[in-house]
Amino acid sequence: MTDSILSKAATMEIPINSNGDSRTAEDDGLEQDLQQVMVSGPNLNETSIVSGGYGGAAEGIIPTSSIKGPAIRFNPEYFDRRCGSAPKPDIRSKSRGITPSHSATSRIANQPGHYPAPSMHHSNSNPSMMSEEATRGVAVEKFDSVKKWSINTYKCTKQMFSERFGRGTKTVDLELEAQIDVLRETKMKYERILRLARELTNHFYNMVQTQQALGDTFADLSQKSPELQDEFGYNAETQRLLCKNGETLLGAINFFVSSINTLVNKTMEDTLLTIKMYENARLEFDAYRTDLEELSVGPRDAAAMVRIEIAQQQYQIHKDKYERLHSDVSIKLKFLEENKVKVMHKQLLLFHNAVSAYFAGNQQQLEQTLRQFNVKLKPPGSDKPSWLEEQ
Repeated sequence: MTDSILSKAATMEIPINSNGDSRTAEDDGLEQDLQQVMVSGPNLNETSIVSGGYGGAAEGIIPTSSIKGPAIRFNPEYFDRRCGSAPKPDIRSKSRGITPSHSATSRIANQPGHYPAPSMHHSNSNPSMMSEEATRGVAVEKFDSVKKWSINTYKCTKQMFSERFGRGTKTVDLELEAQIDVLRETKMKYERILRLARELTNHFYNMVQTQQALGDTFADLSQKSPELQDEFGYNAETQRLLCKNGETLLGAINFFVSSINTLVNKTMEDTLLTIKMYENARLEFDAYRTDLEELSVGPRDAAAMVRIEIAQQQYQIHKDKYERLHSDVSIKLKFLEENKVKVMHKQLLLFHNAVSAYFAGNQQQLEQTLRQFNVKLKPPGSDKPSWLEEQ
């Protein structure tokens, strides 16, 4: 019913009553109400109005692309007056001047001019949409990562069991594998040397501490026993000399232990870590190589050709990785061997000269040995933290 009334107002059709009079008092009120309900709004450039006579049955569509002007806004007071639910205004009072309705005036005054509500809704929803897209992207990336990891783990596990039960082929470099086995055996032997050297250090440290305590006891007794003063004094001096030489030898042994520990637990361990990466790359390479071989002997339809192409790409990627790590392992093994010979030559010579000079009682030769190998002794009490560190 509202659309019919608005369409009548927009087309400005005036019906003819039964006695031929084309204007009535009600129609005068209609014209003045139309002036009241016309408010500013967007042009109706892309709409159409369905029109028809009040009494006729013919209907037509009038394009409004050429109509310029204000849009028509619904007026509830006008609607109520047309439906008969509100008292009709006085025509004579309207003929003197048009007084706008209070409710229409307040409605127009309170209406926002720039339609901020849609823009506010858009601005509030835009960050949420961006956050949802970012979260969705992270989830998809994690899913792809888990998917790739699962496929790779399945292929490698299958290859490993095939090699274990003798059903699969394995890429082997006999010369490199022999060098790796020698390195692992050498590391085990050097770990044994390191363990024994640490035990020797602990035992010798305890012996030096015992000699120092024994020398202090002899010195104390030489003061309290006049009849044995010379004998206690000689022994006290001997124990103090042995204690001093023992501390010098202990510094040389500690330097030996530190160098062996660096060689075993850092240099060799780094090379073994690279070897472990190489072995994993070899397993992945064989797994994707086997997968490509199985696809190559299968059917050659369109779907199979796509799978073969993808398998070929993965095979090439893992082949490049395997060859790169193979080269890295060969280079590290070569440098490790050179470094091991250099380090052990120096440390074994130091250990031999220091121990020989100590047990020969040659204090000057012992000190010269430490100066030759740039071994610096720590002063007594240097291992204890300072009073600032204890706070």
